[in-house]
Order: sequence, then structure tokens, then C-alpha cells
Amino acid sequence: MRKTMAVGLAALIAIYFLGGMSARREIFPWPQLSALKKQVVGEKVGAPSRYTFDDKERLIGDESKTLVTCPAQTDRTAVLLILGQSNAANYGGQRHRSNYGARVVNAFDKKCFVAASPLLGSTNTRGEYWTLLANNLIASGQNDNVILAPLAYSGSEVARWAADGDFNPVLVDTVKQLQDSGYRITNVLWVQGEADLVIGTTAEAYQERFMSMVDTLRQHGVEAPVYISIASKCLEPSNGGFKEHIPDNAVVRAQLALSKSGHGIREGVNSDALLDGDDRYDDCHFGATGGEKASQAWLNLLRSDGRLESSR
Repeated sequence: MRKTMAVGLAALIAIYFLGGMSARREIFPWPQLSALKKQVVGEKVGAPSRYTFDDKERLIGDESKTLVTCPAQTDRTAVLLILGQSNAANYGGQRHRSNYGARVVNAFDKKCFVAASPLLGSTNTRGEYWTLLANNLIASGQNDNVILAPLAYSGSEVARWAADGDFNPVLVDTVKQLQDSGYRITNVLWVQGEADLVIGTTAEAYQERFMSMVDTLRQHGVEAPVYISIASKCLEPSNGGFKEHIPDNAVVRAQLALSKSGHGIREGVNSDALLDGDDRYDDCHFGATGGEKASQAWLNLLRSDGRLESSR
């Protein structure tokens, strides 16, 4: 009896490990069993979603969006090309929508939609603070219309935006779509750096790759100032970061050097210094207060630079 039980137990263990190896490596008999299950049970159909994503998980469709005629650009229209990683994308802790109807739009794929979180063109479906910035630009009297064109990917390193990176062609396509829609980009806002700190990108490499992206913009007719944020802070392993943040690091040194290098590059918002722990809902991404502080800082910066430009 004991011998029979031992043989049976050994057989079960062998079957378990065989099944695990078969499933992991997609070898016999797993594919055949999976196909048989689909024939008998049928494919499991997921619940329908209002969202559509591309192969890089970028949000490209949202059934709740309101399609409108793209507003004509005047000298009081801000066209903001927003680039970077998750804190430039739809990872905010608070959603926002246009307070001014079609005067604040999300431009995507040569179409315009009344701006509302999440914005088309970036990853994830949470909140963002760019719509809040647009509302504040109009409320302050700085602009009559704001066109938001975000292109941001969670966890993206600067190398992926350089000339030989996989996001560079998407950047070029986004610029062309805006130009084909009759828009001239007035400001490029870059919020990125956290991923490069984690992987140990050197200051020299960061500068070289960032300048490669800027060269791409210039080669395709974008003459607007490029604002580089001071952004490197994203804590905790759950976010791919470290336990503690060291403010003086290679990425920040590169960002500060780039902001003083000329070439139409200007210093953006320093979110590392601006936000404290309570402003990030998971030690990395901006919560409601973080988004409010960041949008106010961008407003102050763009208004100040706008007054400087108009006085020349």
C-alpha cells in the first residue's frame, strides 16, 4: 500500500513539473491542451473598456472624449508639446477637465478633443495636471486657447527619445501631425529623468541623448524653447526606484547643465525640490497637491517667459 502511494505521489510530482516546464516553454503537451480547452470551453472574453491602447500601452482612444473643431492658432494660443515619462503622462492622483470647453483641447492624430484626464497620447488612464495648467493659463489672461499635445511613456529612458531610440519616430510623427493641423509648437515641456537615475546614466550620456532629441525637433521645424525639468526623484522598489533620494546626482547635474547650454533650452520646474513626500501618492507620482504645485510652477514660468518674449 505504501509503495503504491509513493509511486502515485512520484507520478503526480513528475506531472506537475512536466506541466510547469511545458507551459513555460510552450512545448508538448501544453499547446495541445490549451487548444483543446479553447475548443471545449471557448475563449474567455474580457469586460469591454472605453479605452484603446497601442502596442506600447499608449492611450490612443477613449469613448468618453468630446470631438471638436480644432481652434485656429493666434498669437494668444499656447501649443504645448509635453514629453517625458510617467510624471508627464496619465499617472497623476487627480483628474482635471477643461473649464473653458473647446478653448482647451487635447490634440491627437490630427483631431482635437475637449481636454479631460486622461489625455490621449500618453500611457495610463489616471489623472494629469496639464489640463489644470491650461485652465490657469487662460484664467490668468496669458492665453485665449491652449492646445495640449502630450507624448509620454512610463519608465522611458532618455536614450529611447534620441535619434536612434524607438520613441524618436513617434516624436517626429507627433510633430508632423501638429504641423499638418496648422499648429506651430510654442513650448516643449520635458519631464523625465527618474528612470535614468535608476539605471545609472552618466551626466555626459544624458546630455548627449537629450541633445539628440532636441536636434530631432529642430530638424523638423520646431523652433520653440525646450524646458527641461529638474526631475530625478522616484522612490521605493515598487516604483523601480531607491529607498532614499540623493539630490546631487548625475541626472540632475546634466539637466542643470543643459538648461544653461543655450540652443533654446531653458530650465523647467524643479519637481525634486518643489514637492515633498505628501505631494506624491506612492513616493513617486504626483498626487493632487503635487499636481497643483507643479501646474502653478509651470504657470509662473511660462507667464514670466511670455512677458519677457513680448517685451523684446
